[in-house]
Amino acid sequence: QVQLDESGGGSVQSGGSLTLSCAVSGYTVSSKTMGWFRLTPGKEREGVASISTNGGFTPYADSVKGRFTISRDDANNTLYLQMNNLKPEDTAKYYCAAGNWVPAWSSLTPGNYNFWGQGTQVTVSS
Repeated sequence: QVQLDESGGGSVQSGGSLTLSCAVSGYTVSSKTMGWFRLTPGKEREGVASISTNGGFTPYADSVKGRFTISRDDANNTLYLQMNNLKPEDTAKYYCAAGNWVPAWSSLTPGNYNFWGQGTQVTVSS
C-alpha cells in the first residue's frame, strides 16, 4: 500500500527556512516521479517542484526558483523540500505526491500524480 507522510511544516518569519520531509512506504521512492505541491484557500493546487526517477530532472515553479530545493534520500526512502528565504506568499499547505508516469513537460501538473499525502502547513509571517 502506497503511503506518503509529510512533516516539517510550521510557522516562520519572512526570510526564514524550513525543510519538509515526505516519508514514503509501499514502494521505492526512486521508482516514481515525485513532486511537491501547495494549496492556498481560494487558489488551485500549485506545482512547486518535482524530481524524476533518475534524479536528473528537477523543475521548479518560477515563484520558488533559487529559494527551494527538492531532493531525495533513496536509502531512507524519503523526499525533501528545502525552503529558504521564505516569503508570506509561500504560506500554504504543502503536499508530496508520486506519479506512475509523469511527462517531463508537465511535471508540475497535479493531475499527473496518482498518490498524495495529507499535507503539512507552512505559515510565513511578515
